[in-house]
Amino acid sequence: MSEKTHWKKLINPDYIGAYAIPEGEDLTVKIDYVQVEEVTGSQGKKDVCSVMHLVGEKPMILNVTNSKSIAKLYGPYIEDWRGQLVTLYASTTRLAGETVECLRIRPQVAERKPKPINDTRFTAAIASIIAGTYTTEKLRHAFALTEEQEAKLVQALAEHA
Repeated sequence: MSEKTHWKKLINPDYIGAYAIPEGEDLTVKIDYVQVEEVTGSQGKKDVCSVMHLVGEKPMILNVTNSKSIAKLYGPYIEDWRGQLVTLYASTTRLAGETVECLRIRPQVAERKPKPINDTRFTAAIASIIAGTYTTEKLRHAFALTEEQEAKLVQALAEHA
């Protein structure tokens, strides 16, 4: 089955949203840091919000519900959230009389499942490993390699040993 493209992905907003999580799946992410920032909305309105920066993903604007969920996991102090994992899932909520998509945080952290890597990025990763700027350990930790990709990796490493 081919992956469908949510229309909001075409807009490329600065923040992660429910559209970024494949239907029926969760996304476990690592918190880099949380801070208050001025955020510009889709219609140009500026607002001051709590923003959770994530490792390897777009930042997430935190509402009170999601902030409370993280506080239940790791305590009330945002400095203690740095480096912690949270599991995001897509849900819906009522806003201004309308049902809208939203991101929520699970009350427990799901096991992190590495994502697949596309061929272009995989080829670049092999080149970086050969150049000494990346490691096979980081590649295998960050991505779920197919059997074919694993074989190509082993072959490339053997050729450049």
